Formats: sequence, C-alpha cells, structure tokens
Amino acid sequence: MPRQSPSEQPATDRLLEIIARFRSCSLLVLGDLIADEYVYGHVARVSREAPVLILEYDSTEVVAGGAGNAASNVAALGGRARLAALLGRDEAGRRLLATLPRGVDPRGIVRPVSYRTPVKTRILAGGIHSAKQQVVRIDRRSSGPVDADQRAAVERAALEAAPAVDAVIVSDYGAGLVQPRFVSRVARAARAGRRRVPVLVDSRYALTRFSGLTACTPNESEVEQVLGVTIDDRLDVLESAGRTLLERTRMEAVLITRGGRGMALFEPHRPTVHIEIHGSDQIADVTGAGDTVMATLTLALAAGGTVEEAARLANYAGGLVVMKRGTATVSAGELAGAVRG
Repeated sequence: MPRQSPSEQPATDRLLEIIARFRSCSLLVLGDLIADEYVYGHVARVSREAPVLILEYDSTEVVAGGAGNAASNVAALGGRARLAALLGRDEAGRRLLATLPRGVDPRGIVRPVSYRTPVKTRILAGGIHSAKQQVVRIDRRSSGPVDADQRAAVERAALEAAPAVDAVIVSDYGAGLVQPRFVSRVARAARAGRRRVPVLVDSRYALTRFSGLTACTPNESEVEQVLGVTIDDRLDVLESAGRTLLERTRMEAVLITRGGRGMALFEPHRPTVHIEIHGSDQIADVTGAGDTVMATLTLALAAGGTVEEAARLANYAGGLVVMKRGTATVSAGELAGAVRG
C-alpha cells in the first residue's frame, strides 16, 4: 500500500544536512546539449493577411537545455558538474556556451566543425500587463546522425572524468549520442575500486535499453508510451507500471514524476512511496523540470542520502522550478527554504 504517513518522512534537519553536502559533490553529466531559445514579443494586432496575431519583437534569450540544463541545476544547487557532450561552432553553440554558470566545467564538450547545435525556439507573446505565453515552438535538429568520430571523442571525455566524480547523470534526449553499452562502461569506470557511485539516466525515448544503473526518472506520459498503458488516477495501473519498469531495467529505483499528482517511488522489495506535489498544482511552466528533478535526485544520492530522501528533495525542487518561466534552475537556498517551510 502507498506510504504517506508524515511520521515516516525524513526529518527536516536530515534533509538540510544533505543539501549542505551538495557543495562537496562533483558530477559527470553525459548527454545531449540543446540550445533553448526564447523569442519574446507583444501582441500588436490581428493580421489582415490571415487570421493570425502580429507580434512586435522585443528580445531573444538563449539558455542551455538538455544536459546543459541538468548541469546548470547541479551548479545552482551548489555542486560541480563536468559536461561531456557535443556542441556546434555555430551561433547557437557560442551563445549556449556563454550561458553556462560557474560550477559547470565545459572541458568535456566536443565541438566538431560540421556539427550543428540542436535548437528549440519558443515564441512567447503577451500584452503589456499580462504574462507572456508560449505561442509556438520550432525545433531544429542537429546536422545529421552523430558519427563515430564525434561519439568517440565525447566517450573519451566521459571516461576521463568518470573516476573522479561522485555521481553520473545520463541525459538522453534522443540525438543518438548516448549509447546504453557505453553508459555501462562509464558506470564501471566511475565505480572502479568498489566505490558506490550513483549513475542515473533520464531517457526520453529509449528508457528500457538502459539496465543495471541506480535509478531513472521517467514522467508519467513517457511510462505510458513505453509500456502502452494509460495511468490517469488508477493507482493499480501505476503500481504495475512501476514494478514492470523495475524488472525490465534492473535498476535500484524508479521515480515516476506525475505533474500535479506528485511522484511515485518504486524500489525492489519495498512498498511504493507516493509523494504529494510541493506547492501549488497551478503550474506555470514545465520546461526543463525533469532536468531539475534529475540534478537534485543525483546530488542528494551523491551526498549520502537514501533514495527516499533524495526523491523528497527532488520533489521540493520540481515544485519550485515549475513556478518559474522557461528553462530555469533552483538554488540550494531556495531548496532549503522549501524544506524548512
């Protein structure tokens, strides 16, 4: 049966202690870098050419998405992140690189001349006295499939970094860079000398291809797609889906994020833990929220937290970030404030 008794939840002091340890943690983030571009404008009038709005341009902003957002969240929470990824030498790549915060080490980023940075452009519009809303999104993929030389260069960077980190985040957005067999090699390199190094994966389209890692963090729609089920409010279907994923992936834990319904944590031979959403369910923007959850969960495990403690901290962080517009991060101070509150 679901566990939700307040007496069983981790103590506030314990969670704050784990957050304080984030500063001593170094993570490897391996995966797909995406330039998240935001084009802002305001509604001027309706066009006479077609029944569409005319937007007057205000500004453009580029931030790091995908693996870059996961790494930025690690840094915002007080940890250190080393990126192993591909990035183009184009304008989008240059602007993305410039946005990476202190605390993110870019030395593992490989920048082939022929590679084009994937870009997600979101057009946002609103009136003078109203919040800007997303009108349309335009996705521009990379220049083509990742070739063997490009992949090998990123893999060398990841293997070089792995023995010195406290945890590994695998951020697979489906660009073709991340290969499950190589992730297993990274895990072995990170765990050399019998170190217990958490290795977590966030995979949008190939979750069940990864096996034997520490945890994965699919959202409910991804679970429904991979298993061919519809969950909604049916806890029996959710329970079956979580246990099926545990069996197929042979992971130590599966954390399913459920939007306004919170999270569900599955571990072998332990009862399912259902965690209610932190804060309001009137969500402002879910863009990049999965990266925030993954960064917090991994940092908490690297800092010595249990899986349930890490999941509860990730739930706080997820509840905070979805109240922010665009691709955003959560700071250690914000997370500690939420725990105290």
